[in-house]
Amino acid sequence: MVGWDSTKFFLRVKNLHWLPDLLIVIGVGLAAMVSDRLWLRLDHTTPAWDAADYLTGSLVHWQALQTPHWFSSSWWTNLWLLSSKIPPLVYISSAPIISVFGKAPDRIMLIFLVYSMVLLGAVYALGTYLFNRRVGLWAVVFCVLMPTLYEARLEYLLDYPLTAMVTLAFLCLTLWWSDEHRKDSPYENSQNAPTDLSPHPPIPPSPLGILRPWLLAIAAGITLGLALMAKQTAGLFLLVPLVWCGLETIWQRAWKRLAQFGVLLLVSVPVWLPWYRTNWLLILTSSKRATIDSAAIQGSPSLLTLDAWTFYLRYLPVMVSIPLLLVPLLGLICFWRRSRLGNRGFRSVEYGLRSQLDRQQAFGSARRSLGWLLLFMLGAYLLSTLNPNKDTRYFAAGLPVLAVMLAYGFTLLPRSWRLVQWGSVALAGLLMLTALFPIFAQAQPSSPLQRQRSFPYQGAVYPLEQVISEVRKTAPYLRSTIGVLPSTPELNQHNVNFFGLVQNFQVYGRQVGTRRVNLTQDRRSLEWFLTKTGDQGAIRTPDLQTAMVQQVEQSGDFELQKSWNLPDSSQLKLYHRQVPSVDVKQLGSADTSTVPSPVQIDRVVVPPNAPPGKAVPVTYQWSGSWQKLQGGLVVLTWKRQGESNQKGRDRWLHDHAIGIGTLYPEQPKPVSVLTPFQVTERLAMFAPADLIPGAYQLEAVYLDRTTGETSPLAVPAVTLQINPTAAPIPAPELDLVSQLRSLAGTLPKGTQSLEQISNEVNRINQYDPVQDYLLQAQQAMTYRLTTEPQNLNYAYTLALATVLKRQVNEAISALQRVTQLDPKNAYVHAYLAFVNLYDFRAGAAQQSLNTALQINPDSPEIQALSGIAALMRGNLMQAWNHAQAYQKADRLRG
Repeated sequence: MVGWDSTKFFLRVKNLHWLPDLLIVIGVGLAAMVSDRLWLRLDHTTPAWDAADYLTGSLVHWQALQTPHWFSSSWWTNLWLLSSKIPPLVYISSAPIISVFGKAPDRIMLIFLVYSMVLLGAVYALGTYLFNRRVGLWAVVFCVLMPTLYEARLEYLLDYPLTAMVTLAFLCLTLWWSDEHRKDSPYENSQNAPTDLSPHPPIPPSPLGILRPWLLAIAAGITLGLALMAKQTAGLFLLVPLVWCGLETIWQRAWKRLAQFGVLLLVSVPVWLPWYRTNWLLILTSSKRATIDSAAIQGSPSLLTLDAWTFYLRYLPVMVSIPLLLVPLLGLICFWRRSRLGNRGFRSVEYGLRSQLDRQQAFGSARRSLGWLLLFMLGAYLLSTLNPNKDTRYFAAGLPVLAVMLAYGFTLLPRSWRLVQWGSVALAGLLMLTALFPIFAQAQPSSPLQRQRSFPYQGAVYPLEQVISEVRKTAPYLRSTIGVLPSTPELNQHNVNFFGLVQNFQVYGRQVGTRRVNLTQDRRSLEWFLTKTGDQGAIRTPDLQTAMVQQVEQSGDFELQKSWNLPDSSQLKLYHRQVPSVDVKQLGSADTSTVPSPVQIDRVVVPPNAPPGKAVPVTYQWSGSWQKLQGGLVVLTWKRQGESNQKGRDRWLHDHAIGIGTLYPEQPKPVSVLTPFQVTERLAMFAPADLIPGAYQLEAVYLDRTTGETSPLAVPAVTLQINPTAAPIPAPELDLVSQLRSLAGTLPKGTQSLEQISNEVNRINQYDPVQDYLLQAQQAMTYRLTTEPQNLNYAYTLALATVLKRQVNEAISALQRVTQLDPKNAYVHAYLAFVNLYDFRAGAAQQSLNTALQINPDSPEIQALSGIAALMRGNLMQAWNHAQAYQKADRLRG
């Protein structure tokens, strides 16, 4: 049974004996803060891949929190959807820092000072509680001096906040777990109390004392939830102690503690469940890329090798620092020898205990404390080793607990070793300074077990801010996306995207040119590209990247906007499309006495003839106030002249937002809200292959995207003749809404089309970083279904757009409409079942699957979904039967 002297800890808290120690902890934290802020002030490095991606996440959440709707469930769902793969605690906690101090990377990193104080306070409390105050104070010093931890404080990654929250959660778990054993403590009565706490009367029963274990369980549950909201890998460090607590409680039949343990788990659920429930599918699908794929790319050792199982052990001197590892180990070895000798000669430096009884009690308490910490460390080591992707920073969350163990060993050394103790700490501090600042030689260490220097970069700054400013100056009224072709630490899609968001969320960066089949579409779909001479960085397919660069620089579609010389003697080039897809012009000043002019179509340009089944170039020109243009969607229908009974073959659609969704949301300054603007779109529309030949004219309806109000638009006289014998005409890439409608048309085919839809949606999302095209499709199809409620094509498009936006209730409603319009298609019922399973509605899913099985019982996918639904309902026998049916259907298909 694990047990500690909880009474002495709470007495110390109650009697303010911790105030001097608090000043020491704050002093150590301030010293670390000075070092960190000096390093960041000297460093001119551009945030690399991961850091820039996380900084972007903090900006996105900060923006969302500017207009909160605390009592709106849809607002909370949208907030959780902002970060689909990484829990958002660090992002959300950074929002107040951004509001107060600004968006610069070193300003956002001020949040790490908060996490530092949480970490140091938790480490001090853990060391003091399990051992004594000297252990707590030395553990604080060790946490500041450990290389893995002080380097984690210098980059906006999730490892350091995760370390703080895991340590805090483990502290609260320790306080709760040991509190129930306080009556077994040798110091419960003041007769055997240590000298630094005597004389203290026994703690009388009180309501607070009775509630204390329950309050500690609640605190442990809340901090457990916060740790899981910092990063999923918190479970690797906390799972084993939690399982141990639960199993031992059951083994001991301590039902009161078991009830408290249940409260602990239940309290944690509201903290972490909403985000995990909203994003569980993407978490599962992205885990392979984050572990197995990343491990292969980074060259992590296979789990079947000894190198994998000894990875963190071999790099322990690098993570901890040799002086802080070797000297405390000598003390722990002495402790181990004493345990074999029956603790003869054991003496507590903290309490000055002299009697044999006191020595035995202190020795037993220390042994139980080390056992508890060792349980944490072994569990963390085992589970972290099972993670295929390995890096020293991934084990950072285990180092504070290790620091407590080492600090205890540090205090066990004889007093005559005091010079060795202080000398080892001074040496560790000197090593930290020489690793962070170029005080002495600047040569990099040759041994792989020596930590690389982390000197601040003081060279020329990479001109990413100038790149963003150039794009904004050239296209001030548009939201722009840059195709970033190189991928170096200093220049990649993530940091281009971050600096674009810093400048009012107007420019985004995305990596393209990574798939051969998409090279041409990537080039035709973006207006801006960024290329670089020399080293291209971490490019998985360098031949494709080279081909993409050549297409941009040599196709003639783009012109060099501007170039910059880089610190590595290479050149950065910004290319812009010569004939942009969207042009915006200001048409002069407005008369402030008039009302805003409505949107009108000034001009429509199409070729006189075009064949069916091909893209047709079209130019639309719109004018009106900025508010009406930016917030407007046009529902466009090209209809055949004359009567026709071939409904569906006598029209095609070209619905889209004005400016295809790229108009910047904010009102241009300093012009008046009444100032008219003109938007010119150079697009392409798709004339279906089964169109009836003839003359087609345009019908247009303006839809306000905010209010939903609609009004017809007067259209200039324009006619397009569809002629099967006409020659194809070169046209731009189809707009994204048209591409989505085309993909939705393949949904009735079921699994044959899903892989293509997934690949195409991933490609399209690169072109529209905010996925506004999905909202455009939703709004347009919702309007059209009010006039044609039986149109199956509209219903499929609405369902696909809603599913891709992960709006569960709306997706279920849209798919229910599709099942009513296409009831004999088994795949439609399977789609509806899948969305219900996504939302853990197993009963509703099974109803849809029963219908699907009646239509197509030989579909392996439908059998698999049925097995999952049965498993979620707890029907193991039915799940087994569906698994057998799945294997049979899969063999028949194969």
